[in-house]
Amino acid sequence: MTHAAPVPPDDSHLRSLIEATADAVAAAEPLGSDHAGADAETRAAVEEEVRARASELVALSQDLHAHPEEGFAEHRSVGALAELLRAHGHEVTVGLGGLDTALRTGTPGNGGPHIAVLSEYDALPGLGHGCGHNVICTAGAGGFLGAAAVAEQLGGRVSLVGTPAEEGGGGKETLARAGIFDDVDAVIMLHPFSHDIALHPFLGRRQLEMVFHGVGAHASAQPFMGRNALDAAVAAYQGVSALRQQLPSSDRVHGIFTDGGARPNVIPARAALLFYLRSANPETLRDLADRMTAIAHGAAEMTGCGVELHWDAQPAYLPIRFNTTLAGRWSVNQQSTGRKPLPPGIVPEFLTGSTDLGNLSFRMPALHPMIAVSGPTVALHTKEFAEAAGSPTGDQAVVDGALGLALTAADYLADAGLRKAVHDEFEASGGALDVPSFFD
Repeated sequence: MTHAAPVPPDDSHLRSLIEATADAVAAAEPLGSDHAGADAETRAAVEEEVRARASELVALSQDLHAHPEEGFAEHRSVGALAELLRAHGHEVTVGLGGLDTALRTGTPGNGGPHIAVLSEYDALPGLGHGCGHNVICTAGAGGFLGAAAVAEQLGGRVSLVGTPAEEGGGGKETLARAGIFDDVDAVIMLHPFSHDIALHPFLGRRQLEMVFHGVGAHASAQPFMGRNALDAAVAAYQGVSALRQQLPSSDRVHGIFTDGGARPNVIPARAALLFYLRSANPETLRDLADRMTAIAHGAAEMTGCGVELHWDAQPAYLPIRFNTTLAGRWSVNQQSTGRKPLPPGIVPEFLTGSTDLGNLSFRMPALHPMIAVSGPTVALHTKEFAEAAGSPTGDQAVVDGALGLALTAADYLADAGLRKAVHDEFEASGGALDVPSFFD
């Protein structure tokens, strides 16, 4: 008897989670701020600039949505972004830090504070903008244009940096190692989501490929002359499954077999696994990596095989370090659009992934709020979320998000007390981390 269809998962837990979250959202109060930020005249000038560019920003978002490009190949997308910026008098560099599709523009430097707005524009294979990077890109562009209109009079500087290949490529880390952010004091961006949230955790992530080497042999005639690399890989996979019971609730390990041999009658001389490791803190991610290493070596020894461990084909991602001071100003600025960004802990924090913005957040203060483009049951990296990112709610998020980023950048440049509080919080959280050497 053949059972072709899988057993559908029971969705009762998901439904109860959705109901509980809805109740918590309804009762929550948005984050506030103890700082005044920019004055009313400056805020009015920023809003006027963003509103004047709204139709262009939405048009660019729709254009990117209709022509998705994967990481490191976003040539059309970055060209369209550059065209918009040049049309408003900004000199743009495309191609920097060794990445052909990275972009930078900015207002003239004058020795004052410097804040950078970030844009992403890569899409997902087979899903297009299932993570809504068309919204990220154009809200970032609008945030830059709005803040650029007042930056010089505020005695500061604002830049826009287009960062390629967030979806696994680690473009921000590559640009950071190339020195692109060396003169930047703080970075801000947003991410589309199912809720408006001022602070939402993203997990650190590492990639690990385990390659086991055995000795091939005829599986029937001379099995005793073999050393089964597939057995080693299976033992490692089972070891990881056993490890999960002892992991913190925020940790995640997920993996696949990428090589398990060629024929059943030949003992495999090679087998391989690819894992993603995720954790809420850099230290626990490092510990998880150590435990995965021990499992791989144990599986190799028990089967008489050798093993190679290949870490991070692309740069590792650190979790996001919160800056509640910046997030408070974002929340206040979004409330002027009618949105009420939630504080952390209202929407379940395990509903998350990883982003290379985390790497920058351990170098300097960073802002990465979530802006709603979909209903509460729509998940990132789905065709339904891609549809939402190109819908009228996605368009509204572009405009509202651009205004929020522009006002927050202006607040940072205008308010010395706010800047001090932002950087004091960053230092109290541990200060700058030497990211490239952290996992060495």
